[in-house]
Amino acid sequence: MFLLIFIRQAVELRVNAFVLRIQQLPEGTRHILLITAVMMAAIIQIIDTTIANVALPHMQGSLSVTQDQVAWVLTSYIIATAIAMPLTGWVSGRVGRKRLLMTSVFGFTLASICCGAAQSIDQIIFFRVIQGVCGACLVPLSQALLLDTFPVEKHGKAMGIWGVGVMVAPIMGPTLGGWLTEYYSWRWVFYINVPFGILSLMGVYALIKESPLDKERPFDLLGFVFLSVALVSLQMMLDRGQSLSWFDSKEIVGELLLAVLAFYFFVVHMFTQKQPFIEPRLFIDRNFPLGLVFIFIIGIILLATLALLPPYLENLMGYPVFDAGLILAPRGAGTMLTMFISTRVMDRKLFSPHYVIVTGLCCIIFSMWLMTGFTVNVTHSLITWTGFIQGMGLGFIFVPLSTIAFSTLDPKLRTEAASIFTLVRSIGSSIGISIVMSQLSNSLQREHAMLVEHITPFNALLEEPLTALVWDIHTTRGLMALDGEITRQALQLAYIDDFYLIMLMTVCAVPVALLLRVPEPEAVGR
Repeated sequence: MFLLIFIRQAVELRVNAFVLRIQQLPEGTRHILLITAVMMAAIIQIIDTTIANVALPHMQGSLSVTQDQVAWVLTSYIIATAIAMPLTGWVSGRVGRKRLLMTSVFGFTLASICCGAAQSIDQIIFFRVIQGVCGACLVPLSQALLLDTFPVEKHGKAMGIWGVGVMVAPIMGPTLGGWLTEYYSWRWVFYINVPFGILSLMGVYALIKESPLDKERPFDLLGFVFLSVALVSLQMMLDRGQSLSWFDSKEIVGELLLAVLAFYFFVVHMFTQKQPFIEPRLFIDRNFPLGLVFIFIIGIILLATLALLPPYLENLMGYPVFDAGLILAPRGAGTMLTMFISTRVMDRKLFSPHYVIVTGLCCIIFSMWLMTGFTVNVTHSLITWTGFIQGMGLGFIFVPLSTIAFSTLDPKLRTEAASIFTLVRSIGSSIGISIVMSQLSNSLQREHAMLVEHITPFNALLEEPLTALVWDIHTTRGLMALDGEITRQALQLAYIDDFYLIMLMTVCAVPVALLLRVPEPEAVGR
């Protein structure tokens, strides 16, 4: 007993000395450490949405489970995050943002350790749910804390630095996950969160002040239930749609109808309830709803291309997992570069934010246009450059979009607004991945059927001596080899169709960018 008391007092003395030393640092240094601490909290949550993807086949073999079972490692995390994220505003008002952030980082880190040590698929799914619940508030809380910590004139700089982690994390996730899985074990995909979680916890404890509590606002259980049902139904539809042939399945149709009805009831309830689950004032200002539409489109673009390129490189081009990740890494470098450029532009007001956002969209459109010219023999340098240009476009967009979307909101609404902002981006990403994967499957079947039409005994090219040496249509071996090449070419054409689709989605985002209203100086931060 006395030993425990002694240890506790010793720890408290160490912690107090650490906090005092941190608080004595210059203000600029403290701001850098604060940004780093909240960035780490956001990064460990975002990176877990993509880092585990490449480890799924290794988990499947290690735990002796089916592909459908191991897919729940991703699905359980996404669903838990989607349900818990809208709770951020209400819970932070009840317990305080600092206390909620520390609890969430601690819970996420502990759940990561448990996921890495799990011995069965049921254990991993259980701890992934805890990870999702604890990690749901990390991104919106970190964004809201930075917006409140820095004055309005420095919001662009704060969002630029913070955005580097938020935008680069999902890009670097597959690279890091591939390296850890290839050279260590799939368990390190989860263990990698531990040091970042500990450092973030220390920084948050030492640097962030507790926010005022709001215990008068009641919890709108009915609104929460409506929204949760809508989100879970939508996510289940998106996850299972491809394997169940989409709307040919009664389950998918039922999930879609349930999602639409639940969301309709939630919207009606929100605008008729005196104290609803989500504050309706968020949607009165024009910038925030338009920002949601825009970030939804960006969510589609951000992860849809990331979902396409790894299998493109690995299955079509024959790259190993880690090499494919390295080729994608320059995309993150492009994002980092233009994040800093757009931050300077926003701080010095050199150009209107509209021009910066449209410039970013043009970069993405140009890169997707280049990708529509890919062939099965495309060079890795062209893939690298298109990724770098696309990353530049995303970097140009994020800083001005985040600054404008939150600039005219009441500061009291920022935490709730940040959670909705992040949730809409996540929904956009889920929908985008489902769209491009479904389009890829349909295009593959269509292109394969069109190419096969030319394989007949009357095609003179197939009777050429050199062609017959490889693809002799009169033998089973030759037909199998020919079918393999046709499938390869059809898959390439199917990827090109997806690249065209993403390019058109990006073009559609340009008019939305022009509708955003740049706030007057006196209206900012009101």
